[in-house]
Amino acid sequence: MRARTKIASAAAACLAAAALMAATGLGSAEASTPAVAKTAVAKTAAAAPAEYTAELRHTFAAFDARQGVAVDRKYFYAVNNQTITKHDKATGEPLLQFVGDADGPIIHMDSATVVGDKLYAATSNYNITPEKSSVEVFDTRTMKHIDTFSFGIDRGSLTWLDRHDGAWWAAFANYDKPPAGSTEPYGGTDNTQIVKLDDRFRVVEAWTLPQELLDRVRPMSNSGGSWGPDGRLWITGHDYDEAYVMDVPSEGSDLRWVATVKLPDVEGQAIAWDRSGRTPELWTIKRSTEQVLVFKAPYASIEDPDTRQWKVVGPGHFVE
Repeated sequence: MRARTKIASAAAACLAAAALMAATGLGSAEASTPAVAKTAVAKTAAAAPAEYTAELRHTFAAFDARQGVAVDRKYFYAVNNQTITKHDKATGEPLLQFVGDADGPIIHMDSATVVGDKLYAATSNYNITPEKSSVEVFDTRTMKHIDTFSFGIDRGSLTWLDRHDGAWWAAFANYDKPPAGSTEPYGGTDNTQIVKLDDRFRVVEAWTLPQELLDRVRPMSNSGGSWGPDGRLWITGHDYDEAYVMDVPSEGSDLRWVATVKLPDVEGQAIAWDRSGRTPELWTIKRSTEQVLVFKAPYASIEDPDTRQWKVVGPGHFVE
């Protein structure tokens, strides 16, 4: 991963800094600083993520654009709770629609992603508790339902699923907002998790979101996610006109919040990077107008912030 490949260089930089301190005598001044003060210096707050703005390129009418959108080389797929409509990517014309039974068992498809000739929909029973989730699989040519995988009662509500670097990635969202008929939160936003899964959808690693980002999206949670052409994970909230660009950290359990990209007129929900063409585009929806919006996003302009959070020191520079 991008963040992990920097461990060696970060360690080397920290060792060089320690050597410089010893050579210049800076270490002796630090050694005389009270332990409390030194601890405060070591825990300097991280800079706020940089902000960028995406450029709207195309807009399509799509009556099922209520939960999210998926895209491949020739088509896009507008996702609603119990329906998914396949559209011609060039004209926006609706071609085929999967329609689930009104009585379930599919009651809330949150998003979808295309891998090969299959469409994988992240599905939950939101806002019913306990939280149950599944992956529902469709043939992109016929839009027939062909497979399913159930998580049962797990880490929350499955809101998005994507394929990246030989693995599945997904979010199990939880919410501060109480479900219908209850006064208790639907899992609590702070319990939202981003997970990496193997080919049998077994969790192999899991991460949390930074507290500042959780506070930004509450009382709802992370609704969409898609790996960008920059090798970073782009995620969205439930309501806001912005995407949050994340990296897997080199240490700890929180994903790294690298940047925020404004998406004018977007109202949260699921997103999809179109990686099929020469120019990657970010596909989104606007639920209030039932539209699919396509953006040119400034992924190539996003720079990595300084991620060094530790150092190695020698005698005379120990933090006590």
